[in-house]
Amino acid sequence: MKKPKILFVTPSFQSFITNDIQILSENHEVVVNSYSWRNKRLAPLFLVQQFFFVLRNIFSIKFIFISFGGYWSFFPTLLGKIFGKPAFIVLHGTDCASIPELNYGSLRIPILKWVCKKSYEWATCLFPVSASLVKTENDYFVKGNRIKNGFQYHFPEIKKEYHIIPNGLDIEFWQAEEKVQREEKSFLTVMSADQFVLKGGDLICDMAGKFPDCRFYFAGLDAPKNQYDLPENIFFLGKLKPAQLKSLYSKARFYFQLSVFEGFGCALCEAMLCGCIPIGSKVNILPDIIGQSGYLIDYRDSELLQILMNKALISKENNRLERIARERIVSDYPLENRKKQLLSYLPH
Repeated sequence: MKKPKILFVTPSFQSFITNDIQILSENHEVVVNSYSWRNKRLAPLFLVQQFFFVLRNIFSIKFIFISFGGYWSFFPTLLGKIFGKPAFIVLHGTDCASIPELNYGSLRIPILKWVCKKSYEWATCLFPVSASLVKTENDYFVKGNRIKNGFQYHFPEIKKEYHIIPNGLDIEFWQAEEKVQREEKSFLTVMSADQFVLKGGDLICDMAGKFPDCRFYFAGLDAPKNQYDLPENIFFLGKLKPAQLKSLYSKARFYFQLSVFEGFGCALCEAMLCGCIPIGSKVNILPDIIGQSGYLIDYRDSELLQILMNKALISKENNRLERIARERIVSDYPLENRKKQLLSYLPH
């Protein structure tokens, strides 16, 4: 029996997106539509190309599945509404946020905010990966200054059906490698260059100077040009393949997730599955992911972080926390859970 065809629209191919493609491919013929949307000068051309691409395929597809709200979600949701094809948008984070102080969030840009609003209005249903993408607030960035975000906060007039479906992890792949020895005084974080301040990279560099006997690893970005100003115990490893990341997770004792805003935190979950003890900000879903398996910092403050790190380094509970960290993700965020929930809300 021939599989029904669906259209999968995405601006990128992170692991959580390829996981969804794999899930949907089991029962559908998946037609992927993607362009290099980061190139803003070519965005008008991509919009024209995408319009005709969707129009050519609209009559043969069963539904449209979109990762992230953005320019790429505008025509698929509009044409889906016009031609009666259900359209579903997975909300991941930046598509529900506006933090101008950090130059972060699609909703800080007026035209992109309008595009997201129309896409959410025209969509059949929204699938945020955490409740914090519906509505959230915290004063982690500046104590006493509460930042509010979430699609319902920015678009209170939209009364759209939504279902919270957390990301899922491959718990068989992401587990500590026995051949890799744990480095006790080591800290790891994963981020891209444009997320450096958003995810606390500057705080971590500050800590490296205060903990000279520890090692600090950055995956996902290369050393900045002014690296000569940084302590010698900081190591920038660039972009790594999943197998390389797994080895690094197996080696590091602690994992930093010091985000000002975090839609979910897949890298955090991968690290926890490999036995890293999490040190995270009290932001969005991060406290729910970490639970009692690690440490949480209330505010973006170097002194608070230094105190927390000293506590973590001398703790006699680290072996227990390592075990609890993995058990927590295995219990709450396996890929199979996401698969079941996604398929239950999509047309059969």
